[in-house]
Amino acid sequence: MESWRCFCWCKGVSQSVSFEPRPFSLPSPLPAWPEGGGFAKGIICIGELEVMQITSLQSVWSCSLMKDTSKGATFYKPTEIPAGFFSLGHYGQPNRRPLHGFILAAREAGGHETGAPPLRPPVDFCLIWSSKSVDQDWAEGGLEGCGFFWIPRPPPGYKAMGLLVTNSPDKPSPDDVRCVRADLTDPAEAHEPIFNFGSLGASTLRPQARGMWARGLSSGTFVCGASDPDIACLKNTSPSFLTAMPSLDQVNALVKHYGPSVFFHPKELYLPSSVPWFFKNGALLWQRGHAAGVPIDAKGAALPAGGSNDGEYWIDLGIQAEEVKRGNLKSAELYVHAKPAMGGSFTDLAMWVFCPFNGPATVKIGPVNFPLKRIGEHVGDWEHFTLRVSNFSGELWSVYFSQHSGGEWVDAGELEFVDGNKAAVYSSKNGHASYARAGEFLQGSEKLGIGIRNDTARSELVVDSSAKYEIVAAEYLGSEVEEPCWLQYMREWGPTIEYGSRSELEKIIRFLPMNVRYSVESIFSKLPVELYGEEGPTGPKEKNMWEGDERSLTQ
Repeated sequence: MESWRCFCWCKGVSQSVSFEPRPFSLPSPLPAWPEGGGFAKGIICIGELEVMQITSLQSVWSCSLMKDTSKGATFYKPTEIPAGFFSLGHYGQPNRRPLHGFILAAREAGGHETGAPPLRPPVDFCLIWSSKSVDQDWAEGGLEGCGFFWIPRPPPGYKAMGLLVTNSPDKPSPDDVRCVRADLTDPAEAHEPIFNFGSLGASTLRPQARGMWARGLSSGTFVCGASDPDIACLKNTSPSFLTAMPSLDQVNALVKHYGPSVFFHPKELYLPSSVPWFFKNGALLWQRGHAAGVPIDAKGAALPAGGSNDGEYWIDLGIQAEEVKRGNLKSAELYVHAKPAMGGSFTDLAMWVFCPFNGPATVKIGPVNFPLKRIGEHVGDWEHFTLRVSNFSGELWSVYFSQHSGGEWVDAGELEFVDGNKAAVYSSKNGHASYARAGEFLQGSEKLGIGIRNDTARSELVVDSSAKYEIVAAEYLGSEVEEPCWLQYMREWGPTIEYGSRSELEKIIRFLPMNVRYSVESIFSKLPVELYGEEGPTGPKEKNMWEGDERSLTQ
């Protein structure tokens, strides 16, 4: 165990100040979910362990930077842990958002295949940081007492799941936490920063391998600095590891209870439609080497299925192109893909929006806007957002907002709710990226005020996804969900477009002062490829996140 590092403390701290964020709860009580299976039963069996989500958290230590409580963090220990269960670590989060977190508690579920128990207490604790090492003048009253950060030292063959925090220099008790046998764990990585304070940098933990069939679970714990190889995530080793996933009836209940209202900009020209409406109103299937496109039936039954995006086929608009581009809000519906996340401890409901056309972009450089003529345009625009629901309780935990080349997870405590537990989703003008708030968002550099504008606003152009949806895929349910024919179409939903964008952007750049040209060119070079010309957009199943995890803009 020579790799363990211990640190000392040397300086005093200022008087105690309270910074605790207010607790968050959903606006409305959860309904009684349809009965059946292991969904929302409170406990999930993951093989030799049973785990439960502890959301009753007690503050241990808080801190802030330069007297600004929003830039600090608070660390918590779980409370009200049922007899027989043991905590796997402590929880931490930034002070800028309401308290909404969990720690997994675990207990033994049955026999031990290796003869060694799945859980054991640590043999010791090592202090890795203390707030007493922070310069008192720099902290300026931003510390609540003293915080001490400890890493459990596991027995040989076991892994720690996260750190513990105390408000005294006394080591935690070995009874406060359990380590997990190494073969029941998955590698972990540092994820979202909690805060940076002096020599301490703390981040949440998540499994390195994520996606629909990955087995790693988030324990709700945190790590300091770079991910430590001795800290891991739990692994669902159960042969039937999806027993807590919702049934089809339960998926329908989740969508009806949580389905967001999708608001389109009041000046949006290119609205969504249903896929059948798009097909029936003039979309044509083209094949390489053929002189004309052919009509597509409403279900897309004649579309070539399977294979790969080989450039052999694409969809384009017919003689009613201008009308079809405007979409048909009345027919629009959300297409739902239900899939496992975090080793079957969460359900992701990816909700897809189809727009027949994606409009041109607008460049913003400081206070000046430059509407572009064609850059960003394409036929067949697929966008999505994803609801992440806890399989322990059925509670909405977070929402992923897809934004062109990336996106962001927003915790439920930071969502805007419009009707009970139904959140608002704002679709950006022309480009249809999704955001949690109305406003102006720049794709580029917010700091410099340079990039592509994404404007969102509430309007009467809205789709209620809790009422207008279709479940199109749920692989874990087998044949219970019949996927529509059009979902098997793996080719392009629009033709390849070359914008001639370089010359249009260069015209803009030539109008700029020399001292800002380099910054603008540098930012433009990092924007998504669709701004410069692209192959036609592909359908949902061709996206990496169909089976993988959502991609954050910060990844």
